[in-house]
Amino acid sequence: MIDLRSDTVTRPTPEMRQAIATAEVGDALIDVDPTVDRLEKTTAEILGKEAAIFMPSGSMTNQIAIRIHCDRGTEFICDDNSHVYNYEQAAFAQLSGIVTRTVPSHHGVIELEQVRGLIRPINLHFVRTTLICLENTHNRTGGRIFPQEKIVAICDWAHQNGLATHVDGARLWNAAVATGVSEAELAAPFDSVSVCFSKGLGAPVGSILAGSREFIQEAHRARKLFGGAMRQSGILAAGALYALHHHRDRLAEDHHHARILGEAIRQCEPLSILGDDIHTNIIAVSVDPSWGTAAQFVATLKQNGIDCFAFGPQSFRLVTHLDISIDQIREACEIFRRVAEQSPVVGAA
Repeated sequence: MIDLRSDTVTRPTPEMRQAIATAEVGDALIDVDPTVDRLEKTTAEILGKEAAIFMPSGSMTNQIAIRIHCDRGTEFICDDNSHVYNYEQAAFAQLSGIVTRTVPSHHGVIELEQVRGLIRPINLHFVRTTLICLENTHNRTGGRIFPQEKIVAICDWAHQNGLATHVDGARLWNAAVATGVSEAELAAPFDSVSVCFSKGLGAPVGSILAGSREFIQEAHRARKLFGGAMRQSGILAAGALYALHHHRDRLAEDHHHARILGEAIRQCEPLSILGDDIHTNIIAVSVDPSWGTAAQFVATLKQNGIDCFAFGPQSFRLVTHLDISIDQIREACEIFRRVAEQSPVVGAA
């Protein structure tokens, strides 16, 4: 099976397993785990932030960032296709008593003009607006890169109006490789940034939240509250640290594979690429209703050897990663051509 469901399905390489097996560890809660400490300091330096904290997941790093930036009973602004709004069970409301105000995005990008005027007036009837949260790269719209000049404009406006800024940068590494802009520059406009190690970088577990020293001190308290404090977590951090040092540059290979696959999909009559172009390692594909539904197309792909996810009635997602070879990509291209030529009846699930 050619598994294109997500870049989270990657397995540790033999070299990463060795790094994990030999990791120096300590109690990261009551003292210091030396491997976790190295990972946090290294990542903070790469991101150009004062400090960082290691956590089990990107959902936790996002939710803790939102909790710290927003008082209970306040609101934050995000786009209606964002991960924090769609895929984290509205944890900001359940766990922290915070509400959100969504903005419709165009392929994951919102414009400064859309957020001007969204800050609530100071009035006893209104919720207070405290944060704007962006996503780069953007998951639901096919791994698209948020243009840096638009990010700078929005964050400058936010800071001028007293709002904090956070970026869900789970795949910020992909944006840096694709654009040639450093992670530090991409993260600079934001007060806090979340990055993930268990996607394209291929580590088994872990994300980091980075920001000012004061912010990260508060994040330590929130992580304990959320149940995310760990003991000998250097075993996990070792995989992330290995990935950070060895797997960032190779993300360009995943992007190349995605472009090859995307070009084959463009030549399949019932299919089209959402947003037309492919920025990184995610391909969002639309199925013409004349063929059938996305669920039917995905089911037929699985029968022919490709596993992927439908995320809408007529759309599905493919994600390239380090466990997918160029030979598998070429095979996948042939499978797509074959399935696309089938009738909707054959493709019905």
